[in-house]
Formats: sequence, structure tokens, C-alpha cells
Amino acid sequence: MSEVIEAAGGVLWRTDGATREFAIIHRPKYDDWTLPKGKLDAGETHEQAAVREVLEETGYTVELGPPLGTVGYTHGGRRKRVEYWGMQAADGGFAPNREVDELRWLPLRRARELLTYDRDRDLLDRFVERCGRG
Repeated sequence: MSEVIEAAGGVLWRTDGATREFAIIHRPKYDDWTLPKGKLDAGETHEQAAVREVLEETGYTVELGPPLGTVGYTHGGRRKRVEYWGMQAADGGFAPNREVDELRWLPLRRARELLTYDRDRDLLDRFVERCGRG
């Protein structure tokens, strides 16, 4: 069996008044709407990779929150394992980059509707179970 690709990412959120909003990104390479994530660099922990990838893809530094567990799936015939954390946006701002051309801050219901993958909707639900709606 092929080696598992290790990756990490986050459910990035902020508050806009009384409403909690979630960052949903669009990747033109895949034409999908998803949560920020990416592969681990050599010697990097999952936590370090999650914080780095979220910064690279969204432009936001974060306060690392609770672990949300692991998602496994196959992409392009290769197995991928992604560990996720809740992450509160601390500072920064989005600018289109080589991997992500758009970021939308959306309340939970609208974020769930936009996401391409059920696994990402499940992660939002897991976040709400552990952290509340806010």
C-alpha cells in the first residue's frame, strides 16, 4: 500500500459582532470550496503545519484552539490523513495566492452550504459540538 500523506489544517473563525464566522477558501486548481490545510514539511509537527498552512492560505495568524480530530480520505489514488484544530483569527488579512484565489467569511449555515465536501461540513459540526456556536 502507498504511503499516507500527512497533512494538517484548521477551522478558522472570527466573530463579527454576535455572529461567529468561518473562513472558507476556494482553490482554483480543484475548483472547490474547502477548509485551509496542507502537507507537513520535514520535521514539522501537525500543530506547526496547521498554523503555517492556515497562514499561507488565508493570510491570518491564529490562536490555536482545541483539536478537532483526524479526517482520512483518498485523493488522486493516494491516501491522505489530515489533523484539524479550531483556530481563532488573530491578525492579518487575505490576499489571493498561488493556491487560494478567494476567501469568504460566512456564518455557520452559509459556510456549510458553500463547502464542497461532506468531510468539511462534518468538521464544522464537530467544532460547534466542542466550542459552541458563539
